This record gives sequence, C-alpha cells and structure tokens, in this order.
Amino acid sequence: MYAVIVTGGKQYKVTEGEFLKVEKLELATGTAVTFDRVLLIGNGDDVQIGAPVVEGAKVVAEVIAQGRHDKVTIIKFRRRKHHMKRQGHRQWYTEIKITGIQA
Repeated sequence: MYAVIVTGGKQYKVTEGEFLKVEKLELATGTAVTFDRVLLIGNGDDVQIGAPVVEGAKVVAEVIAQGRHDKVTIIKFRRRKHHMKRQGHRQWYTEIKITGIQA
C-alpha cells in the first residue's frame, strides 16, 4: 500500500515503514504526526484519487530526528567585471518514519 502526501509545499510518495526527510516540522523527537492532505492511495490495482484530497484518508508518522542537509554553495560570478559573490545555505529537515496509512 502506498500514498501520496503533501507537506512543506512538496509531494511525497510514501509506503509503510519508510524513512523520509521532509521540510522542518516544529515537533519533538518521538512525537506522532498525522498528514491529512493525502492526494492518492494505491493498493495493487485499487487506486483512489482525490479531488483534490481523498476524504477520510490519513498517513501517520513518527518523528525520528531533526537536522540540517549538506551545505549548498551559491556562486555569482561576473566575467571581466572583477566581481564574485559566494554564499552558503543549509536547509533544516525533519526525519520521519511512516507508521501507518489509513484509507
């Protein structure tokens, strides 16, 4: 069984028991979180597509850890103008484990 959920402005295809890094959620480690915005649920040939969400469906997950991704380096360079600008960014994430999908 799999589902497509929306969190942090992004869509994720999830299955039960999967570990996933999503945009930061302000929750403590070990807390259960429920995702109500489920766009699609599939179980073999049986697929339910929402308009825009599947009514009564939810995905339950547990918060495993909070962290930051690797650094992304941004370089802006103007040739022949003696100009270069460097900047770095590390995005926060929340690692979750999908514990259940309910249709």
